[in-house]
Amino acid sequence: MGGTTRRNLILGGLVGAGAITTGLLTWSKLQASRVGATIPELMGPLHVTPDENTGLPLLRLPEGFRYRSFSWAGTQMHDSFTVPGKADGMGVVRQQGSLVTLVRNHEQRETVGPIGDKDRAYDITNGGTTTLVFDTASEKLMDSRVSLGGTLHNCAGGVTPWGTWLSCEEGMFSPSLSHLSPVGKYRFWDIEASEKEHGFVFEVPADGVAEPVPLFETGQFEHEAVAFDPATGIAYMTEDNGPSAGFYRFIPNRSAHLGEGGRLQMMKVLNRPDMTDYLQIGVEMDTEWVDIEDPTQGFTPGTRRPSGVAEQGLAAGASRFVALEGCAYADGLIWFTSKLGGRHISGYVMEYDPVREKIRMVFESQGHLHFSGPDNIVVSPRGGLLIGEDRLASPREAQSVGGLTPDGEFFRFCQVNPDLKGNHLGHNLARTALPSEWAGATFSEDGEWLFINIYSPGVTLAVTGPWQDGRI
Repeated sequence: MGGTTRRNLILGGLVGAGAITTGLLTWSKLQASRVGATIPELMGPLHVTPDENTGLPLLRLPEGFRYRSFSWAGTQMHDSFTVPGKADGMGVVRQQGSLVTLVRNHEQRETVGPIGDKDRAYDITNGGTTTLVFDTASEKLMDSRVSLGGTLHNCAGGVTPWGTWLSCEEGMFSPSLSHLSPVGKYRFWDIEASEKEHGFVFEVPADGVAEPVPLFETGQFEHEAVAFDPATGIAYMTEDNGPSAGFYRFIPNRSAHLGEGGRLQMMKVLNRPDMTDYLQIGVEMDTEWVDIEDPTQGFTPGTRRPSGVAEQGLAAGASRFVALEGCAYADGLIWFTSKLGGRHISGYVMEYDPVREKIRMVFESQGHLHFSGPDNIVVSPRGGLLIGEDRLASPREAQSVGGLTPDGEFFRFCQVNPDLKGNHLGHNLARTALPSEWAGATFSEDGEWLFINIYSPGVTLAVTGPWQDGRI
């Protein structure tokens, strides 16, 4: 998600315009794809559609779809605190009738003081989560509150099988290392006023405010997303780092009690130590797992390089990924994204089968000028994937939400209106919302409502329409 390091990694090496090809395609189809091909709109042409709450022409959507915005950054919540900015990962943690409870991350990092109640905060940094209750019957926001404060750069996370949210810190910091010079382009070296260790996972309940206790044994690294396999209780986690990122699993000692510890492991793809470059779509590869000896050794010893956990795994034979982002579970499979992986350094989507211990690529971007930087990912109740775009290089254009059908067709589902202008609540929409990444896609239990965030300035949308008539 937001950040600078991974962008800087590729600015000098991006490939020009390319076509979009998709997972589950035959290799012959892939070879036949035309460079410069447009992204199909399989659910019909996209039309500028006004927000039913503000009237603003925020989105382009297929015919029949509509949406409402709510909980804009800078407005007041029901608990009297101000809505933070940088709305990122999000999940439905509970649904009672028409009442949908969402927990939303805020990828903030400054040491200007925590959001919410300072006495309940983990530290003085201003990342954290807000909890929203939306009524799909009245289509109104019924409740909103800060549910975790004092954390750092809360990027994504995941819903647990027992109805809580795991909020993941992408940012890392250690007061014990503040005397060292920053390493490379380490992007959090400037928060010297921080008082706590960062780079951990926090559990947020559906009600009330979280006890801000790090889940230490899930690892100290640049966490991104989490997806649980409910059959085993194992949590799968992505790391947004480069060039030393890992794909992890955490095996808890006791299900639903992550604070009681467990075992952290990193994936080894057999005969593929480097998973950052060329991969052939649809080809299965065998996997194993290696143990991480010290999950809390987040920094390379003697440095401020935030790669200590990944380097342990690599030394034990695990495979190197780059800039891993979203992670999702459905029907016995795990999907995750790499924003910078693939031949064109513009991203791919992987599918992992934990029973068969097989992994394969199912989508690859063919160029940063089309759909690139696949980030958040969610599985529709109808079996398709929705993928949020976080385009990585200029030109910064209106970004899209892509769809991948069960039979491998890729298409554009929606897009920020390319002609978006004006101001709203003090936000210059052309400078904030227009180039913003999409984040936090999650469906209601009945699959009729998609909740999704426009990262900047920070707003949540509830989208509904004729899903059954489409491909997701």
